[in-house]
Order: sequence, then structure tokens, then C-alpha cells
Amino acid sequence: MKFKICGMKFQENIQQVAALQPDYLGFIFYKKSKRHFEGTIPQISESIQKVGVFVDAVARFIKEKINHYELNVIQLHGEESPEFCQQFYKTGVSVIKVFSVGKSFNFKILDSYESVVDYFLFDTKGAQKGGNGVTFDWTLLENYPSQKPYFLSGGIGLESLNDLKQFKESKAYKYCYAIDVNSRFEDYAGFKNLKKLKTFKNSIQ
Repeated sequence: MKFKICGMKFQENIQQVAALQPDYLGFIFYKKSKRHFEGTIPQISESIQKVGVFVDAVARFIKEKINHYELNVIQLHGEESPEFCQQFYKTGVSVIKVFSVGKSFNFKILDSYESVVDYFLFDTKGAQKGGNGVTFDWTLLENYPSQKPYFLSGGIGLESLNDLKQFKESKAYKYCYAIDVNSRFEDYAGFKNLKKLKTFKNSIQ
């Protein structure tokens, strides 16, 4: 089970969280987000993948951030088309395409993205583009029709550990590649609680 911590913002906190050795650290390049990142990413272990999160950004902006921050992964959190995703697929960065899940989800929408992204990510549909702190019904993923690995996101916190144990026993878990956490581990927007993260990471791994 890979572990992604998203919404990093403050330099010292980034270094502290990186010392926990998550597999991915996410930086949000979206001005409407409370966790919008504009700073400098400190030196962190090369084993940690740096993820840039974008919402309906133009390709040139994404490419600038990839080059400036030496991003390993881009996470597309808006209404990006398959054609847009394809511009970045197999170009040296991994591509995660996000889909927001409500009370139901039409998995047919995934079909046109199958060949142009590396991973899917399922988040909870909410007022914000991520970081809503709300969990969707994971049993919906029992109907996941793909073999592409996916990230599970949306309101996951320490209180989710028992549910995650049950999820690991379900059919839906088969292609779950990583757990993605954010707001449930914050003291305030962008500032992550190390004690909570350490407890959670030890529990899932």
C-alpha cells in the first residue's frame, strides 16, 4: 500500500513530513485552494515522488511547474480531456486523473482515459476541488471495471483505519495502489500533524 500526503505548503513542515518517508508528497498549484503552493520545495529524499496538483490549468503552466519543481507526477483534478492528458503521458512524468465520486459513479467515463494516464484517483465530490474532509461510499468501487491502479482519496483520517482494514478484504481493493490523505491530518490548512501521520502510516503499512 503506497502512501501519498497531499496539500503540502510550509517548508519546515514539508521537511518534517518527508522524514516519515511517504511515497508521494503533493503540492497544489491552484490559486483557489487554501493549500495553494508558491514556495520552495526543500531538499527531500529522491525516493519520494513529488506530485503537482492542477485544476484545469493550461499545458504551458503545467510544463513550467514540472520543470521548475522537478515534479515526478502530475495530478489532474479538473475537467481535463483525454486529449489533454495524452500531452503528458509517457513524457517522463506519471499522470494521475482524478474523478469525483458522489452517491453514484458512472465508470464508463474511465474508458477514454485508459490509454492516456498512469493512474486514476477517486475523491469525494464536494464544494472544494479536494480537501473536503468527507469520505465517499467505497463499496461503489466493487464495480470498478478497470485493471489500472488507482489512488483512494477523500476524507481519510485516523478514524478510517477500521474501514480501511475491511476495504482491504473486499473485491474493490484489488487495484487500489495508494491511499491519499490531506485535510484530516492538518492542524490548519497546509500544515500537517506529524504524530497523526506517523500513526496512520505505521497502521496501513
